[in-house]
Amino acid sequence: MMSRSYTNLLDLATGNFPAIGRERKRLPRVMTVPGNVYELDDDQANSVSSDNPSSVAQDRLIIVANQLPVKANRRADDRGWVFSWNEDSLLLQLKEGLPEDMEVLYVGSLRVDVDLEEQEEVSQILLETFKCVPTFLPHDVLEKFYHGFCKKLLWPLFHYMLPFSADHGGRFDRSMWEAYVSANKLFSQKVIEVINPDDDYVWIHDYHLMVLPTFLRRHFN
Repeated sequence: MMSRSYTNLLDLATGNFPAIGRERKRLPRVMTVPGNVYELDDDQANSVSSDNPSSVAQDRLIIVANQLPVKANRRADDRGWVFSWNEDSLLLQLKEGLPEDMEVLYVGSLRVDVDLEEQEEVSQILLETFKCVPTFLPHDVLEKFYHGFCKKLLWPLFHYMLPFSADHGGRFDRSMWEAYVSANKLFSQKVIEVINPDDDYVWIHDYHLMVLPTFLRRHFN
């Protein structure tokens, strides 16, 4: 029986999802319990093909996180951007534990605001030079998603820091929850743009993106 919380999430997550069709049985790439991978039954082995054809011989890893492992700075003449790797990023250091021939693609947001008319050019530069796919969040969504739901509710909850009184945060705000879901959906759309579902592994990081797997499973079961 579908839980009420899951139903509410799907209500918020409604979109133009294609119908799911039958496909041959294959091993899923979702780890549900450490050490155990659930095999899908024939009746559950449903998937949707991607617009991106399979073109890589080796596995590719798509690492998804709230922020990309790159630094972005305005040029001195204020015409365009200068990008460089953030050597302190844990996401970047993860590559040291991966096979040398494994292609890694990053999906995440930048720490800076990029004007709408610059976003396409910035996306092209980051993809070609850094294998990064930026997710641009509207300012109002970013505030309620990151500074609101993530920092005021999730971070304290996961660190056992319950509010001492009702005047010091901790109250559920549905608008912040809706912004959290909206942000996760924007991240999922960027993953869907670049994924080869038969070849790629998707590694989603941290509490900022806990709804993202739901959106991906709606497209690729």
